[in-house]
Amino acid sequence: QLQLVESGGGLVQPGGSLRLSCAASGFTLDYYAIGWFRQAPGKEREGVSCISRSGVYTDYADSVKGRFTISRDNAKKTVYLQMNSLKPEDTAVYSCVAVGTAVQATCSMTAFSYTYGGQGTQVTVSS
Repeated sequence: QLQLVESGGGLVQPGGSLRLSCAASGFTLDYYAIGWFRQAPGKEREGVSCISRSGVYTDYADSVKGRFTISRDNAKKTVYLQMNSLKPEDTAVYSCVAVGTAVQATCSMTAFSYTYGGQGTQVTVSS
């Protein structure tokens, strides 16, 4: 059974860092593009970042460019989201999503493009 499990969330002060992990099981990560989305209370779900199957292509929301970095380790079946210089407005539940694709070098920042998703991990940025 295909599963995505997020971890690494927590409470951090403004300016701090967190690294989120998305661990895949039940499928070969190599064939899947991965995205990170977030949803804050009362707000719409927002695409944060995505990474292609091969890892050569990545994309970021304007609000996180220069602060967040997505990466993947297919051997460990894990995708990471390194979040630096965190701001209170980054507070949200962060979820990873996956879609199988034959295309090596692209990914999508829209939720409907993805087939599978995890339960999410809470990130709270507050002093």
